[in-house]
Amino acid sequence: MAEPDEPRSKPSLASRLTLDVTPLRISRDFRLLWGGLFVSELGYQFTLVAIYVQVYALTGSPAAVGLTGLFSFIALVAGAVVSGAVLDAYDRRTLLLWAQMGFVLGTGLLLAGAIEGHPPLWLIYLGASIEAFVSTIDSPTRSAMAPRLVGEDMMPAAATLNQAVWNGVGLIGPALGGIVIAHFGVSWAYGIDLVTYGAMFAAVLMIASMPPGDGSGNATGWPAVREGFSFVRASRLLRSTFAIDLVAMIFGLPRALFPILAVTQFHRGTEIVGLLFSAPAAGAVLAAVTAGWVRHVDRQGMAIVFAVIVWGAAIVAFGSVGSNLPLALVFLAIAGAADVISAIYRSTILQLAAPDDLRGRLSAIHIMVVAGGPRLGDLEAGLVAQIFTPTISVISGGLICMFGAVGVALRYPELRAYRRPGRAAQTP
Repeated sequence: MAEPDEPRSKPSLASRLTLDVTPLRISRDFRLLWGGLFVSELGYQFTLVAIYVQVYALTGSPAAVGLTGLFSFIALVAGAVVSGAVLDAYDRRTLLLWAQMGFVLGTGLLLAGAIEGHPPLWLIYLGASIEAFVSTIDSPTRSAMAPRLVGEDMMPAAATLNQAVWNGVGLIGPALGGIVIAHFGVSWAYGIDLVTYGAMFAAVLMIASMPPGDGSGNATGWPAVREGFSFVRASRLLRSTFAIDLVAMIFGLPRALFPILAVTQFHRGTEIVGLLFSAPAAGAVLAAVTAGWVRHVDRQGMAIVFAVIVWGAAIVAFGSVGSNLPLALVFLAIAGAADVISAIYRSTILQLAAPDDLRGRLSAIHIMVVAGGPRLGDLEAGLVAQIFTPTISVISGGLICMFGAVGVALRYPELRAYRRPGRAAQTP
């Protein structure tokens, strides 16, 4: 039997409901990366909306919009393999600099096509795929840096702050992007995104270098990739977090249908597409800024399971409201709030389970799952909508998400038993 925990002072209500900004106070480099992430991710939201709007405007096909996700997913898998060969062997600051240049290339292609007026579909797919490929270097590198910048005790708070950024810009960016696209066209959206990468580039130039830690820097190439995947195969807990996120994102995220639903269900224009993208982020931001309590939850594995079930239920409700746009936005916001809770705990489990010399590679696999799931979800939603209807696609996906979360929990007792760091975990 585990020894009882040391007595802890009971956290106040204010601390439970307030975003913990300690990582920003204690680490200058974390502040710089956090600020750069805010600006660059804000710009990316313009591109995200523009790609879906542009593909649907060119083709009128839900399946063509869904194929955007397929090509991006293929790029993510390829990127995870390539980045896994180098992420833990080279200076992480240098890797981030190269990643920003890669983003500029991808967005630059999209901008060039938009300026031309009627770009071939393959060019849009290529630009989106390049950005997906580069994200498997950028995001895992930043994630792997966090424990050394803020310390392991602050990882839940750091993960919450990052969720606040991603979802904060996810709230503002698509809404602004929809307005910009409706009034000025997709070329302006791509141009704004291109400029914002300068903020992250400047932030990376100002942080200290972060060479590989002790024991790393030797494994490169395919042996390094194999070592990362071997660690995942050996950890059922990590596999469970990947599995439940894939279930949620593949079946429960109908974002590829937003341009279609805006016209066919809500009878509005492009500006509504931005609102539909922003609504989940609105709920996520509210959950993140009031998430001081997440550090005090004991059964964190079960919290992930319940959060994914709530996510699926909210998507089912979103698909069932008909043309009632305000109610639809509320249900999307509830889904976003549930998703951010799941993401905080899944990210924390990953970073604390991984040794420093494997964090980059494991974060690359993680980003392949986290970013790949929505891309496969685009394909699934588009194909089901093409065969049946967009509404059937949304509702069926939410139901599968709910039952899938229960299935993952039953398949992986390690996830059900996981407790917060410092507490004894039950052995299944």
